[in-house]
Amino acid sequence: MNVLYIGKKNAEKMTRNIIILFCVMGLFSKLFGADKPADKPKDFPPVPAWQPDIGIPIEKVVDHFRYYIDNKKDFVVLKHGTCVVVSDGLTDEQARNEALETVAKIFNYHPDMNPKTMDDGNILISYHHPAYTVVLDEITKKHIDTIRTNHLKALARDEVLITPAGPNKFDDFGMKALFGRCFFCMDAKQPAIVSVIRKAQGEQTDGTNRANPGSPP
Repeated sequence: MNVLYIGKKNAEKMTRNIIILFCVMGLFSKLFGADKPADKPKDFPPVPAWQPDIGIPIEKVVDHFRYYIDNKKDFVVLKHGTCVVVSDGLTDEQARNEALETVAKIFNYHPDMNPKTMDDGNILISYHHPAYTVVLDEITKKHIDTIRTNHLKALARDEVLITPAGPNKFDDFGMKALFGRCFFCMDAKQPAIVSVIRKAQGEQTDGTNRANPGSPP
């Protein structure tokens, strides 16, 4: 069973933290002396049943993420908007490989998440390795009814989320965070890299340049 605790909003920092404690099947039998832990289920890692059919404007995700990291890091962008920070000085091929390794580390352990509200109104979800999901405010506002209707389908199998309102009860912030994590899971399940973004000059793998992002809206 996966257990997630959602902390209360920090009024000073205007952030909300989510911590997932992941208990692998068979852990308790191992602790209490069973011969061996249970085998992992065939669908491990578990993924949400919901795969949102909602288009994400990747260019806007890139602009906002570059703003969040002050345009000081190279990063790789996957098909559904996951941004993965990579080491400096890598070739495009090396950057792609490192990004895929990072995503696999998160996905095969468990995509725990730490979402926080950014100063431009978006939500930025970080994981326990340097991959990130930008949940655009304009998208969640447009699709909030769909998010509210389907957010419980964004839970992975056997996942229990403990919030101040009770188990698996969410306010809009929690629903939006779950919605955003679905896109990471989609990228992790079938990873497809769309670009490598370079710091400072904003070079992409197709050789075009992007202007530095201005102040957030």
